[in-house]
Amino acid sequence: MVVNPKQAVAWMNSLVVQNELLGQRPVVTNNLNIVKPPAGEPTLLVWDEVTTLFHEFGHALHGLLSDVRYPSQSGTSVPRDFVEYPSQVNEMWSWEPEILRSFAVHHATGEPMPAEWVDTMLASRVWGEGFATTEYLAAALLDQAWHQLAPSDVPTSVEDVLPFEAAALAAAGVDFESVPPRYRTTYFNHIFGGGYSAGYYSYIWSEVLDADTVEWYAENGGLTRANGDAFRHRLLARGGSQDPLASFEDLRGRPAEIGPLLERRGLV
Repeated sequence: MVVNPKQAVAWMNSLVVQNELLGQRPVVTNNLNIVKPPAGEPTLLVWDEVTTLFHEFGHALHGLLSDVRYPSQSGTSVPRDFVEYPSQVNEMWSWEPEILRSFAVHHATGEPMPAEWVDTMLASRVWGEGFATTEYLAAALLDQAWHQLAPSDVPTSVEDVLPFEAAALAAAGVDFESVPPRYRTTYFNHIFGGGYSAGYYSYIWSEVLDADTVEWYAENGGLTRANGDAFRHRLLARGGSQDPLASFEDLRGRPAEIGPLLERRGLV
């Protein structure tokens, strides 16, 4: 992966992928663009940067804990709609009160973040989720509508784009004037220039898996070493050596369910 280091993004790189065939151990980097502090001052992160750091470290764990024979099946070499799942699980731990207490401290005094702040942050997670979920689903369904067209049915005139879009949203039941799609057709770079053709849904599908996994942790005693080992060996280590959903079901004991995500988003 080649990324301009001046871009305001974060990413994980696998420099060497784990594999038994060549006896290679993984070498992984995490990259996060943050504001350089004044001389002699500590580097402080805003909350979005904290969650991004946890997210990218989840990708790193997926690469570092791989245990497969072939390089082509190592770590994050899984379908696009699965690759974000382990990273989103790790991102959720940044919100866990037990974890917050271990790192969210005042940089000068060492005082932990006040409990009422933590409660406010957790409560804020569901603010606006109805809007956010609807605008995302509208964009994902619009993506599907474009990429399920036969070549002969693709509009050939600019004037036909908006009518097609309106019809597609209406057919999917998401034509709400107050909640337009996150990306309209004319600037939907993800699906026309960003490698997510017919795959924009993958973000929320990964979150379905991640929310169900976080619930699995809760049902089995939380952030214990035994649970971490199970997640490592049954899922992270498997990479693409088997159907990733088989790895998920081996961990969860059943197929994924949407209930935990709806609960997290306050939509039950």
